[in-house]
Amino acid sequence: MTNTQQSRNTARRAARGRSHEYLAFALGAEHYAIDILCVQEIRGYGNVTHIANAPAHIKGIVNLRGTIVPILDLRIRFGHANPTYNEQTIVIVLSILDRTIGLVVDAVSDVIEIAADDIMPAPQFGSSELTAHIVGVATRDERMIIVLDIEKVFSDDDIQQLGLIAAGGTE
Repeated sequence: MTNTQQSRNTARRAARGRSHEYLAFALGAEHYAIDILCVQEIRGYGNVTHIANAPAHIKGIVNLRGTIVPILDLRIRFGHANPTYNEQTIVIVLSILDRTIGLVVDAVSDVIEIAADDIMPAPQFGSSELTAHIVGVATRDERMIIVLDIEKVFSDDDIQQLGLIAAGGTE
């Protein structure tokens, strides 16, 4: 077991029984949740300035009250083909990885409270890379909600690209 897994298990045992608030959102037919404490705001998608040579899931940047914010499409990052962009497309603005990042999702449903005991362990698929970003799975109103560790969703390449975007350029 890695140190990260050990610390996560220790944190879960310490938090057992306590509940925490999550922002629930949809990507296609799937439901996800992220820690509400990393959410800065929710806004509509629009006026994104594209960055040349950026990966497909990095849609570009926006100026958010004087802060340049990279916009990543979580739908593309998770393998959803041909997402649409319209007035219903949502951007969740997050404060993570020591920066502000916008995530494109299909819809935000609500803020939910989930007890630590109600989060079942992430399924194992042979490769920890497939599930490293999944904290676990919870159920609410007959829907399964995948609880994400949003910082682990980003690959090393993503973090490098975000650093380059924040610095004002790309490779």
